[in-house]
Amino acid sequence: MGQLCGKCMKLLQDFVSFVKRMSSSLVQRIKECLVMISECFCLKRNGSEARQLYKPVLQPHEKETAQEFLQHIETGFKMSLLGKNCLEALRKLAFSENPGLQQSAALYYLHLSQHLTSQLPEEHLEPYYALLQSSDVEVQQMSSLSLVNFLLEGNINRDLVVQMGLLEPILELLELEDFTVQCNACACIMTLAASESNREAITSAGGVIPLLALANSYDPRVQQNAVGAILNLTQSEWIQQVLCREGALPVLTLLLESPDTEVQYYSCTALSNLAANSHHHEAMLRTGEGFLLRTLISLLSSSVEKVKKRIWGEVSSQACVCLRNLAVSAHIQADIIAMDVLPQLLSLLASNSTDVQQASIALLWKLSQHPGNQDTLTCGEMLNTLGRLLLTHKTDPVLVGHAACIIKNLILPQNMQRIMESSCFEGLLYTILSSDVQEEPLHYVIACLAELAKHEGSALHMLQWMDESLIKCLVKLAGQLQHTEPSFQAASIIQHVICHEKVRSLLKYHITEIQYYLMNFLTHREIRFQQLGISTICKLQEDPEFSSAIRQSQLMEHLERVHQQTEETQKLLRVVISHMDI
Repeated sequence: MGQLCGKCMKLLQDFVSFVKRMSSSLVQRIKECLVMISECFCLKRNGSEARQLYKPVLQPHEKETAQEFLQHIETGFKMSLLGKNCLEALRKLAFSENPGLQQSAALYYLHLSQHLTSQLPEEHLEPYYALLQSSDVEVQQMSSLSLVNFLLEGNINRDLVVQMGLLEPILELLELEDFTVQCNACACIMTLAASESNREAITSAGGVIPLLALANSYDPRVQQNAVGAILNLTQSEWIQQVLCREGALPVLTLLLESPDTEVQYYSCTALSNLAANSHHHEAMLRTGEGFLLRTLISLLSSSVEKVKKRIWGEVSSQACVCLRNLAVSAHIQADIIAMDVLPQLLSLLASNSTDVQQASIALLWKLSQHPGNQDTLTCGEMLNTLGRLLLTHKTDPVLVGHAACIIKNLILPQNMQRIMESSCFEGLLYTILSSDVQEEPLHYVIACLAELAKHEGSALHMLQWMDESLIKCLVKLAGQLQHTEPSFQAASIIQHVICHEKVRSLLKYHITEIQYYLMNFLTHREIRFQQLGISTICKLQEDPEFSSAIRQSQLMEHLERVHQQTEETQKLLRVVISHMDI
C-alpha cells in the first residue's frame, strides 16, 4: 500500500474536523471519505513498496474491531443502536490505548445520547469507566457530555451510575484543566446529587472540596454547574455540616455578588437551605458586619431592575426566603428593618410574579412578629398594599393568610387609626364574603377581624360595612362547630358588635341560627365557648324581641343546666379548699 497523497491527506483532515464538529450526518460522510480514498491511485502502488514505507499504528485485533464497528455504523443506525455486537465493539474501542479508537467509541455514545428514546442498558455503562479515564481530552469531553445528556434525559438511573463505580472517574475529571471537561463533570455531579444516597456518596468520596474550588472558576459554565452541584448537596443536613466545615459559607456569600444571575440564584438558594437550620446562623452572620444581610437585601432591589430577565424573580424570591430563615430572633428582625428593606419589599409585593409576592409577604410576616418593627410597618403604603392584596388575590391562600396575619400582628392601640384609614378593613371583610377563599386562610382572616372587633374604635368602624350578607356569613361561620377556631372567632365578632342597633336589626332575621350555635356553645367542652355563649345571651336579652325568643327556646333549659353544674362545681371546690386548710 502506498503513502497517501496530498489530496487524500486533505480528505482525512476534513474528516477529522468533521468528527470534531460531531455532525449528525456522520455515517454518510464516513462512507464518502472511505470511497474517495480507496479509489485514489496512491493506494494502488506496489504492495512491497508500501510494506517498506508503512509502519502500523493499530494492533491487528484493534484494526479488525474498528472495521467491524464501521460496518455496524453503516447498518446499525437502520436497526438497533444497542445490539450485542455493537457493545462488544464499544468495549474494545473504549479500553484501547489508542486515542483514535477511544474517540470513535466516545463519539458513538455522544450520537446515541442525542437520539436514544429509551433506557440505556446497564452493560452499556461499562465502557464509560475507560472513556472517562482516557488521557485524550477529546475523549473526556465527548464521553462526559454524553453521560450528562443521558442523565438529563432520564436514559440512565442516577443511582446506577454510582453503583457501577463511575463516580470516582467523574470526580477525577474535576481536577483536570480543561474547562469543557470540568463543566461536564460538574453537570454530572449536579444531576447525580439530586438523589439522597448519591449526595452521601459524593461527599464521602471527597467531592466537596473540588466543587468549592470550581465555584470560583473563571469559566461561567463551570462556575454555574459547580454551584448548582453544591446547591443540591445542601439538601442534606449532614452534608451541610461538611460544607460549612470546608469553607462553603464565605464562597457562597461572595457569589451573591456575581454578575451571573444563575450563579446568584444557585448560591442564594444554597444559603437559604443552610439558613433553614438555625445552627448555621451564627457562622453565616459572622462574615463582616451584616454583610450577608446587606447583600441579600441588595438582591431585592437589583432584581427589580432586572425585571426583563427570566430569573430575576427566582433570585429575589430566594433572597426573601433566606432572609426569612435567618430572621428567627428579634435582633435579626430588627436589623433587617433597620437596613431599609421596606421599600424593596413593597416593590416586590406589586410585582406580577406570584412567587415573588408570596416570598416577600412571608418575609414581612416574619418581620412583623417583632414588636419593635410594628411601628415602621404600620405605614399607610404598607397597610393599603395589604388591603389591595386581599381584594385582588382572594384565591391565593399564601397571600391571603399572610396578609391577615401581618395585620393582626400590627393591631395595637397606637396603630388603630392608621389601620382604619387604610383599605385593610375592606379587604378583610370582602375576603370572608368570597366563596373562593380556602379554609385555612379564611381562619386567619376571621381571627384578624375578631382581634379588630375587640377595640371600640375599630368595632364602630366595622359597622359601616355591616349588611345582610356579612351578618349572614358570620352567623353561618359561627354555627360550623366542626371548624372550631373560625366558629369561635365569628361568634366573637358578633358578640362585640351586637350592642349596636344596626347589628341587632340584621341579626333578627337569623334568630333560629343564632339559638342553634348558642346552644352548642353552652354544651361545648371548652370553657371559653360556654363563656362566649353566656355573654352573647346577656347582650341579646337587652332587646325585647330577642329576650322573648330566648325565654321560649331551649336556651333557658341549657342555661339552667349550666347554672346547676356551676353551683355543684363551686360546692366541690369549697370542700376541697376546706380540706386543704385543715
